[in-house]
Amino acid sequence: MKDLVIIVADTNLEHALEGLLSRPEALGIRAIEHDIYSHPEHDPGCAIRGVEFISNLSNQYRYGLLMFDHEGSGKEATTHEDLQESLNERIAMTAWGERAKVIVLAPELEVWIWSDSLHVDEVAGWRNREPGLRRWLVEQGYLQEGEIKPMRPKEAFEASLREAQKPRSASLYLQIAEKVSLRRCTDSAFLELKSILADWFPPEGIDISSRK
Repeated sequence: MKDLVIIVADTNLEHALEGLLSRPEALGIRAIEHDIYSHPEHDPGCAIRGVEFISNLSNQYRYGLLMFDHEGSGKEATTHEDLQESLNERIAMTAWGERAKVIVLAPELEVWIWSDSLHVDEVAGWRNREPGLRRWLVEQGYLQEGEIKPMRPKEAFEASLREAQKPRSASLYLQIAEKVSLRRCTDSAFLELKSILADWFPPEGIDISSRK
């Protein structure tokens, strides 16, 4: 039985999580055996049928996660907090019980990308470009002066790739997740992911009960 299975909406999130899980020490966890699968119906499939999808795997893994973007899920009329809470209530009633959780990213995965790390600029093709990436985002109206994260993070990321003539690829998410400092990301969904993983997979020699 492997440690963890994660059902995600697409290969971008799949690659981002692979990059994160390749750095267990940075996440504050032990190294784990895991599988990540993309739902064939993407965000709407995760929102509507994701609980049933992951329920079929409850006897093959110790823990499970269902993760997708609020934006594009078809459930935007419901707040991401309420949507996540209702799905967690549903998953708790399956064979998983409390061994599986749902995390809804708001508005979308790309909010994790935007930090003040120069590695983001390099991956996006903006190394040594003038103006710099963040100045360009401000000039184009994607970013407010003094802010780090654009209001529409996915649109901003894709626009920056087009401007730099950098091909879109899920591997970009892997490259960013492998190197950007995890301490820089303050997104609530990301912090929740770290907290869940730390509870489930504490470093070797750490008594879980002492952390409650």
